[in-house]
Amino acid sequence: MSLEEKINADIKTAMLAKDQGKLEAVRGIKSALLLLKSSGKPVTPEEEIKAMQKMVKQRKESADIYQQQGRKDLADVELLQISVIEQYLPKQMSEDEIKTIVQQIITQVGAKTPADMGKVMGVATKQLAGKADGKIISELVKKLLTNG
Repeated sequence: MSLEEKINADIKTAMLAKDQGKLEAVRGIKSALLLLKSSGKPVTPEEEIKAMQKMVKQRKESADIYQQQGRKDLADVELLQISVIEQYLPKQMSEDEIKTIVQQIITQVGAKTPADMGKVMGVATKQLAGKADGKIISELVKKLLTNG
């Protein structure tokens, strides 16, 4: 079953269950996928994942802003949507798993100082695409290159 078929089936399920929060999130995913398709070229699963990761990132930023402004009601809506969208994403790696891979990449590219961060990040972001948050990768690379 393709992602689009799964989304359509989940929209029906959410409508029948009258689950407004899930319905909104799933419709948001469908909208993002339709927008990707409108470019005319075939959409790869990697592009679908990137689009959903972008949605999660946007919602996290919104939830943070709402919480800073004391609007827990709006933050809860964003957090609910994040949890729904994450169900369609591949399982994210733990920080320890990411650290192990980043250490291997540092050895592989021969990075020694923080000035080599660009080399490491280029390889790391390709290798960990869809499996880890770029912010976490960046922090670990910086920490490992600074502390050695």
